[in-house]
Amino acid sequence: MPWSFPIARLFGSELRVHATFFLILIWIGWIGYNQGGAPAAVENLLFILALFACVVAHEYGHALMARRYGIRTPDITLLPIGGLARLERMPEKPAQEIAVALAGPAVNIVIWAVLMLALGGQAAPMDGVLSSEGSLSGFLARLAGLNLFLAVFNMLPAFPMDGGRVLRAALATRMGRVRATELAAMAGRTLAFGLGFLGLMSGNPVLILIAVFIFIAAGAEAQDVSMRALSKRFSARDAMITSYEFLGPDDTLHSAGQALIRTTQHEFPVLDTSGRPMGLLTRQSILASVGDPAATMTRMSALELAPLPCIPLKAPLVDLLDLMHQKNAAAVAVCAPDQRVLGYVTRENLGELMILHSRDTV
Repeated sequence: MPWSFPIARLFGSELRVHATFFLILIWIGWIGYNQGGAPAAVENLLFILALFACVVAHEYGHALMARRYGIRTPDITLLPIGGLARLERMPEKPAQEIAVALAGPAVNIVIWAVLMLALGGQAAPMDGVLSSEGSLSGFLARLAGLNLFLAVFNMLPAFPMDGGRVLRAALATRMGRVRATELAAMAGRTLAFGLGFLGLMSGNPVLILIAVFIFIAAGAEAQDVSMRALSKRFSARDAMITSYEFLGPDDTLHSAGQALIRTTQHEFPVLDTSGRPMGLLTRQSILASVGDPAATMTRMSALELAPLPCIPLKAPLVDLLDLMHQKNAAAVAVCAPDQRVLGYVTRENLGELMILHSRDTV
């Protein structure tokens, strides 16, 4: 994910933090400082870090359950509104999807139960979770209350919540997976509108941020499932771009800039002298060199290029989608048996293919 950086590797998955995560730390620290000065600010920061440790445990619950079904989780990213486990794919068998979805909230329930036992059954009210009182029991009581809230909130039957995945899996036993996803996504958008309205009325920017995330994620999930359903009918050959310009190892960023102006491409495959893929040069990388004469003379062979994985010409398009997701790649090269590039596929032209054949997916 852009704007994120790795901080650790646990249980085979890279743990990453998004740059915007520090915004919530600043906000929570400021609330504490206004309430009780520096000690309250420090306590609030420790509390939010403890809470996000529970969020990480929640995401690893999903990841470890998915691993039981042979699905890897390349990375888990901490965002201001929670965590995001990037699974290679979601299991399409309803029972497996339900198990993966429930594993996350189950972790929060376990944490809540352990803390409640330690506290003798007393949890803090939800309206006081950011009220610092300086005691360890108060700290743990607030943490217990929020873990229970996380479990309940995540079980709301709407995408992209875990409850939405359970709903989709249950519906998929009675109808097509695409239609089941559309209904769960519709529930997600309805929830987003409700949270957004509540956030506007109460002046709570976090609720508005969560609403925007839910709305976008619900739509993205519906589009992804529709695309996967459609892709099972096509091969990589059917989606690849065959009319394009490429760059060689000795081409410079300056020549790439000229190609950007000359063509309508937003990315350029970089091929070695044998026509095999070295990587992908993106429009952002080209524009980032503007204003630096030395950088514009940098050759492709000296650049850190975006990944450009290779897939056979006759490979099913669904395999291409999986490879794109696994490698977190913006494009996939379509290659001959000797690895020479015959064309490439981007997310954009996959979307165009889906639009052209959208009436075929039911």
